[in-house]
Amino acid sequence: MSSNHLSGSTSAYLAAAAHQPVHWYPWGQEAFAEARKRDCPVLLDIGAVWCHWCHVMDRESYESEALAQFLNENFVCIKVDRDERPDVDARYQRAVQAMSGQGGWPLTVLLTADGQAFFGGTYFPPGNMHGRPGFRTVLDSVLDAWRSRRDQVHAQAATLTRLVSEHLDESAAGPVSASRLAEGAASMLRLFDPEFGGFGRQPKFPHPAALRFLLTRWHDTRDAQLRDVVERTLDAMALGGIHDHLGGGFHRYSVDARWIVPHFEKMSYDNSELLRTYTEAYLALGDERYADVARGIVAWVRGTLAQEGGGYGASQDADVGLDDDGDFFTWSRAEAEAVLSDTEFEVAAAYWDIGTAGEMHHDPSRNVLFVAESADSIARRLEVTESEVRELIASARTKLLAARQTRTAPAVDPTRYTAWNAMLASAMLLAGIALDDAAAREHALATLRRMRAEARSPDAVSHSPAQAEGWLEDAVQTADAVLTAFEFTGDADWLAWGEALAERAWREHEDSTDGALFDIAADPRATGLLAARGKPSQDAPTPSANGVAGIVAFRLAHLTGKAIWNERGRRLVEAFGAGLAEASIHGATLLLAADWILSPATHMVIVGTAEDGVAVAMEREAWRAWRPRRVIRRLRSADRLAGAPAELTAMLAHAEGGAAGYLCVGTSCRQPARTVKEWETTLRE
Repeated sequence: MSSNHLSGSTSAYLAAAAHQPVHWYPWGQEAFAEARKRDCPVLLDIGAVWCHWCHVMDRESYESEALAQFLNENFVCIKVDRDERPDVDARYQRAVQAMSGQGGWPLTVLLTADGQAFFGGTYFPPGNMHGRPGFRTVLDSVLDAWRSRRDQVHAQAATLTRLVSEHLDESAAGPVSASRLAEGAASMLRLFDPEFGGFGRQPKFPHPAALRFLLTRWHDTRDAQLRDVVERTLDAMALGGIHDHLGGGFHRYSVDARWIVPHFEKMSYDNSELLRTYTEAYLALGDERYADVARGIVAWVRGTLAQEGGGYGASQDADVGLDDDGDFFTWSRAEAEAVLSDTEFEVAAAYWDIGTAGEMHHDPSRNVLFVAESADSIARRLEVTESEVRELIASARTKLLAARQTRTAPAVDPTRYTAWNAMLASAMLLAGIALDDAAAREHALATLRRMRAEARSPDAVSHSPAQAEGWLEDAVQTADAVLTAFEFTGDADWLAWGEALAERAWREHEDSTDGALFDIAADPRATGLLAARGKPSQDAPTPSANGVAGIVAFRLAHLTGKAIWNERGRRLVEAFGAGLAEASIHGATLLLAADWILSPATHMVIVGTAEDGVAVAMEREAWRAWRPRRVIRRLRSADRLAGAPAELTAMLAHAEGGAAGYLCVGTSCRQPARTVKEWETTLRE
């Protein structure tokens, strides 16, 4: 079996292509030097291990000996894992979007020998079909242009380079005002789907940061419409096929407006944000259904992504082979009948819509499980109690899951990407506290300890353990997670590490002109479009690194008492201020950062020794009393508290002995609570 320059790659996606007859190079100077030497164009393929159509194009085109020979003779070929190199993906996605109006994976881009894009698209079939030109036809046209119209190729490349550079800068300076936050929320409401929940029509993506922003706005304004949008969307997703009703967790998105038929891959970053959102909704609204959804995500993470000693894998594939489409997750009527008793099947078929006609186009017998009829409705129709129906649903779920576990499961990418691990550790820690799940809490802290042990320096993190570099997203997501670890544990080492990471992020990434942060550090050796540095404002697909950085800065201001962090956070958010009103669902994290400027933080401080049961109970209640812009501190004695409002530090200076709970919203402070009951009353009010 032949091998290429990808053999030995730590990327699961690249390693899977090491046997292909295409002479693939990884992204790097060696490939571009070869292209200059041969005076030929570069073919760049960007994909991911979880991407179904990436595997389809691999099989159809890149595993073809004839096409591989043609490619090897006429191009230098580079293959990139978009999860491993988000910096490369972000830039060449922009180039293809500028050319065709759409992006996605697999991304196919033709480059000059200095890395400038001049043509591209997404999936190309091997021959003319699906309304798309065949891949060989496209390549022949590219070669003709390269050989006979080279001046046009370079002119197109220059235009695309300029457009990409312009579009990567998403900043738009302006003051931050309450009206802009209100307009940001209003723009989300205009996109709300009142029929099926969520935003837009189809395909449907979860947009958890937007839901968290609307939940924050509801808390501050008590606008019933905001709560309604959050609840209807969370309910619709939880009931839909995008939610794995047997194994827990969520698939990446739904292809339809009703949340029924998903793309079946499961991403750690989607599930971390949804875990945080359902947990916060449970704490804010008290709906036990949201706690159940959160428990399901935790169970899937623990059983599928969690690694011994800390750390989480990156994703789970949608499919086992190229000829199925989510077959591991879907059911034919006969498969379900073979597993369940007659009574269980009658209820399960009604509850999850398991019929002879399913939802999958490649195999109409296969059913996506989604809640089609409520337990209450089934009980009335069958003339039994609702509790009996729920018992039958629970037993059916147990049996179906056990049967599913005998199938060959889609592969899991075990790569521990730093930003994604930080996001999931933070969400698992919060969920572990809220749901009283000690195992989730401890694994989250073990993950952060492992990340700190593997950090390449005391103030920097890499993108993954196998990589030498990291980007803004890795630094600020890690900082945000370890600040939560500091609040929970009281261990000052976490605070010191979080601040060190943030200090370096500002030092290496800040634009001194307007205060926004670039996504990558300056590199005079950068090739192609990597010479352009971006200022990301959108949550696409992970939270905006600038939005997270703003939140980190404001949290540090409250936790350290250093004015510089408040100044940095304000300056950063104001660099995007003019666009906040239109930020909508894609700019929700920046809106959450702006909210720290315009609304008061809530300080919850519990004083008491580690052995004091009253203080321990008060701390538990503080974590379970959700508030936006919340800062939690546990003091072993009534010492001065850095970063706290002056009113609170004055109260602490005159504190009596024994356990006590202090709550301040901005500069308004309650009288200290001395008992758990008093503290619960204070938190409720």
